[in-house]
Amino acid sequence: MKIIHIPSFLLFAAVAVSCSHTKRIDNGDLHIEIDESMHWRVASQAETQGPLSGAFMPQGVVTADEAVLADFRIVRKQTAGQSHELTGICETDDIRVEKRLRITVDPGFPDMALVETRYVNQGRPLTIRSVTQNDFAVESDSLVWSFQPSSTSARQDWILPVRPGFEQQNYLGMNNSDYGGGIPMVTLWRRDCGISAGLRERTLQMISMPVAWPEQSTRPTAGLRRDFKEGLPFGTGDTLKLDRSFVAVHRGDFYAPLRQFSRYMQQHEGFRPAESEPGAFEPVWCAWGYERMFTLDEVIGTLPKAAQLGFKWVDVDDGFQIAEGDWEPNARFPGGDRDMRRLTDAIHAHGLKAKLWWAPLAADPGTRILREHPEMQLITEEGTPEFITWWDSYYLSPVNPSTAHYTAGLVDRFIDKWNFDGLKLDGQHLNCCMPDHNPHSGLTHPDVAVEQFPTFFKAIFERARALKPDAVIQLCPCGCAMNFFNLPYMNQAVASDPTSSWQIRLKGKVYKAIAPQLAYYADHVELSDGGIDFPSQLGIGGVVGSKFTWPRNNPHVKADYRLTPDKEKLYSKWLTLYNEKMLSTGDYLNLYDIAWDKPETHVIGKEGRIYYAFYAENWSGGEIVLRGLDPACIYTVTEYAADGRTYTVEGCRPTIAPVFEGSYLIEVAPVRTPETNNH
Repeated sequence: MKIIHIPSFLLFAAVAVSCSHTKRIDNGDLHIEIDESMHWRVASQAETQGPLSGAFMPQGVVTADEAVLADFRIVRKQTAGQSHELTGICETDDIRVEKRLRITVDPGFPDMALVETRYVNQGRPLTIRSVTQNDFAVESDSLVWSFQPSSTSARQDWILPVRPGFEQQNYLGMNNSDYGGGIPMVTLWRRDCGISAGLRERTLQMISMPVAWPEQSTRPTAGLRRDFKEGLPFGTGDTLKLDRSFVAVHRGDFYAPLRQFSRYMQQHEGFRPAESEPGAFEPVWCAWGYERMFTLDEVIGTLPKAAQLGFKWVDVDDGFQIAEGDWEPNARFPGGDRDMRRLTDAIHAHGLKAKLWWAPLAADPGTRILREHPEMQLITEEGTPEFITWWDSYYLSPVNPSTAHYTAGLVDRFIDKWNFDGLKLDGQHLNCCMPDHNPHSGLTHPDVAVEQFPTFFKAIFERARALKPDAVIQLCPCGCAMNFFNLPYMNQAVASDPTSSWQIRLKGKVYKAIAPQLAYYADHVELSDGGIDFPSQLGIGGVVGSKFTWPRNNPHVKADYRLTPDKEKLYSKWLTLYNEKMLSTGDYLNLYDIAWDKPETHVIGKEGRIYYAFYAENWSGGEIVLRGLDPACIYTVTEYAADGRTYTVEGCRPTIAPVFEGSYLIEVAPVRTPETNNH
């Protein structure tokens, strides 16, 4: 978003003869109507429960100290191919502002419209406090579902029910000392259809995506808003160009518009999710069960059991370092570099790969690195270092040249000198940062630190892969909705400290929408419901993982993660299933609405077979339709996670009636000869 200065003699050049009648723009299921006040109504061909949006509402509002500008009388309409341009005027007394709205549709992206907005001040100077765009509402009796992928210390679900009284701002900048960033798209949907709005800029913009349902209203609203805390001067002759945006309608949940948005960004804006190495799909044992006081002997002693169970990776976690920032081995590793190399040699000797935990950009007070290089710190508007509450550390500037040089040296140490095969980059602070006012960072504007934040991970990714071309780089923004623009610089996503099995599944569906071929690590199974919910990890197409300890716990740890004989049988079963099926390498099939369809269902297609995963606290025999089957075929259904019982189902009558608690996983394979149907 920027202010452009235009000579005053051009101010009225766009004004033409006034037009009449409502403007309609169509693309697939999407129907947009714009009235003579430049208010709009977004509709969908999929509406079956009444109008999706109902009444017209302002497409965007400018709130200034002097006035609120929402109604713009249309004075010009132009259409050129798939591009529709409308110009309107808002004037009262000595205030006169022109709005230029361009809406473009592309048949290659059905159900979606691209929006560009400019405001030209043709009257007295104004001080703008906020601007909104692509505001929309969804008519509903009592409930809609929402996709709100922003990040705060609450670590909320990204998919939430919205009812009267709900309000959430969804700011994509820093919301708490450690939390910020997210995905620049917001969605509201009913059972029949929904609406999404988002930005299509190439860098993260510090906008809000507010969702609200006032108590006395009949509908929730959402949209995009940018606030100007200090006020944005909007002088006579100035043009305010808003961020490039989009609006889309869709059937089902958020998956389709998020997939469409990602596909658009890849084709038109240079967004390229990294391709995952085959190794990124292999199961992970993490030493974090021993926590920060782990010993070399504890990790090495667990390797035979991890290999026996079928794990392929060993993540060496937090606790090896002197401090955040001073990433040399601490006193528990008296051999220093030799001990770290002894650890990776032992891991490799068991046929396993080694990944090292690291919290880059964090440096503890009093560390050597801060004493020697204080110029690396990120400095806030108040002139103080930004503090990372979780680590009790200071934030290093992600765009500071000294930070870049120091970080490259650490990657060389970890990958080359210590011989690790990958890195686990950890911490919610890795999702966003405050604007950087440090003059040593050499920025043209403090906000550049936020926009260019992903380049820090680009440097790590490229350096590690130059040293080991098959290196796996995991980025774990603990509890955060991933900064969308970090995705090209990691080849393993992660559930990042999920608080429930629901979060494991919903985060998995989000990553499958953005980057279908990206490995999704479902994190430690101990973080799932009951600590043993392998079905949620497997059924969503996630990479399974655990932080079990064996044969005993570290004495400094309060929680008990020991692998008991009963757990060992369970782990062995699920690791065997995972390694046999490798559903994480299959294709996610968006056949069910994650919120409205019951039971909750996820589907993976692989090698001609379809794998259904159903989830419910208790399902007592209600019929379930197996979507996606060929009506002309007969299928064998195998309860592969239970006792292997099989039965058949006809594609023309694809219903089953299982009884289960928690989950029900089945493999559905076409039968060659209909005579084998015994259903």
